Amino acid sequence: MAALKLFLAMLLTGTAAFGAEGGFLFVTFKGEQSPMTEQIYFALSKDGRDWTALNGAEPVMISQLGEKGVRDPYLLRSHDGEKFYLLATDLSIHLNRDWKRAVEAGSKSIVVWESTDLVHWSNPRLIPVAAEDAGCTWAPEAIYDEQTGDYLVYWASTNKRDNFVKQRIWAARTKDFRSFSAPFIYIEKPTTVIDTDIVRDNGHYYRFSKDEKFKAITMEVSENLMGPWRDVPQFSLEKLRGYEGPQCYLIEPGTHDKAATWCLILDQYSVGAGYKPFVAQNLESGQFTPGEGFKFPFRFRHGSILPVSAEEYERLEASYGKVELPKAPVFF
Repeated sequence: MAALKLFLAMLLTGTAAFGAEGGFLFVTFKGEQSPMTEQIYFALSKDGRDWTALNGAEPVMISQLGEKGVRDPYLLRSHDGEKFYLLATDLSIHLNRDWKRAVEAGSKSIVVWESTDLVHWSNPRLIPVAAEDAGCTWAPEAIYDEQTGDYLVYWASTNKRDNFVKQRIWAARTKDFRSFSAPFIYIEKPTTVIDTDIVRDNGHYYRFSKDEKFKAITMEVSENLMGPWRDVPQFSLEKLRGYEGPQCYLIEPGTHDKAATWCLILDQYSVGAGYKPFVAQNLESGQFTPGEGFKFPFRFRHGSILPVSAEEYERLEASYGKVELPKAPVFF
């Protein structure tokens, strides 16, 4: 009952209320070192700062579909709280180290798993979502659109129509993560844009993306998912270089006498350092400072964070947290 109340609060406020009672689940991948490092890894944290790897720091889920590798995983809770959907890029750089091929002749599909309890997962399914002339389909994410009653799923693609000159953020709509609408361009910029993440706070949507022109992260705000979007002019991290994979999450909800704490983690891919945390007390201000007290069991790469209830936290820890040897994924 407590978890249900928290979930209803999350729906009403547009914030991640679960983290206050339970904790956080991180989904990520490790890199291109082997076929297994380009699979799905889990980690747990009580406070969103100190992370512990699950399943002996071995993959929790594995895809043998498509390119036989999955990167940039994104985990979301359904709007009714009944299911979880895990989306990922269908790509293996370990098995094929040709980045030009990955950009211009890669998969047009995303990999999707679903679960009702975060432990028992469906078999992965490979779903084509990109345009017919797409060269790749990278870093898929999704958010529920209350105005239309479906999910906006978005990703980065190049296209043959302009000789793969740049990445754009494309999108499609779905109600069940099985059938998708025709894809359309969601973000068009003068230069390449990839790795978009969207969060909601106090009736506003905040959008973080990687601008390839400057290898930097941008921050935008809007009252509607379809815009219009405006740059946050005071965004304090706009001059950082060499980061990608932005993920923003609420660490501590605000109270009547204390501001909320938000974390924006950025993958410092340029030096292979993995995620670096930055915190802010007010998303609207765009003022982030380096986070302290964050610990990762290994170098987390482009992934995502889901607030979980105490019951969900305990179930994940019991299922994956106390194993001597890596255990196989559990499917239903």
